[in-house]
Amino acid sequence: MEYLGYFFSILIGVALGLIGGGGSILTVPVLVYLFRIDPVLATAYSLFIVGITSAVGSYSYFTKKLVDIRTAIVFGIPSIIAVFLTRAYIVPAIPAEVITLGTFIVTKRLLLMGLFAILMIAASYSMIRKSPVKKEEESGERKFNYPMILLEGAIVGVLTGLVGAGGGFLIIPALVILSKLPMKQAVGTSLAIIAAKSLIGFIGEGGDTVIDWTFLMIISAFAILGIFIGSALAKNIDGAKLKPAFGWFVLVMGVYILISELLK
Repeated sequence: MEYLGYFFSILIGVALGLIGGGGSILTVPVLVYLFRIDPVLATAYSLFIVGITSAVGSYSYFTKKLVDIRTAIVFGIPSIIAVFLTRAYIVPAIPAEVITLGTFIVTKRLLLMGLFAILMIAASYSMIRKSPVKKEEESGERKFNYPMILLEGAIVGVLTGLVGAGGGFLIIPALVILSKLPMKQAVGTSLAIIAAKSLIGFIGEGGDTVIDWTFLMIISAFAILGIFIGSALAKNIDGAKLKPAFGWFVLVMGVYILISELLK
């Protein structure tokens, strides 16, 4: 199972480099089901892996001037604050048994993994559906919907803090619709935002959390290797055509996680 886990760790980066997002949604399932790591600790590990991998992935976008710094700051600040506070205060405050409904007990694990599965299903929909082709924005000053950008930034930050996923499937549409960014620039800006909020969220992890740094760096190295592979493949393969197939894979995984956690 560990060897399979290392393979999927590479796939996390490949997906990120090839289709510009979605790979981070695999991180927690890989850690929980293949490496048998506790879900709460897995969400913390995921923040680091997603953060460092996205940072490496965003470098090429920076060099090509495809990262909108202004938008990254406006969207990123509430997101960073939200993810930090979520990891530092909300996650530790969730009790081991959240609620009891008759003989059915909603545990902390079920709450986090159930929320994660629902997030995976939502992410799969955004990958499977065909988005209308959007023309590159014309030059000129763009009008920002600041209230909505700040609100969505905070919401994405809370979700990232709870489940450890980057939330690129939420960020990219928000940047395109609310900030009027061209798609390529939205992807680059999204990676920069994900890197910052994930790494800072990881810093907000409680001091009593025991981190296996050797394991964490190995998995991160495999994911980063995957980014380089994905970026190389992207030169010859149209990532947009692979996105729906990856979306179906994520959907199946999301449904599997939801069912398996409910039946535990």
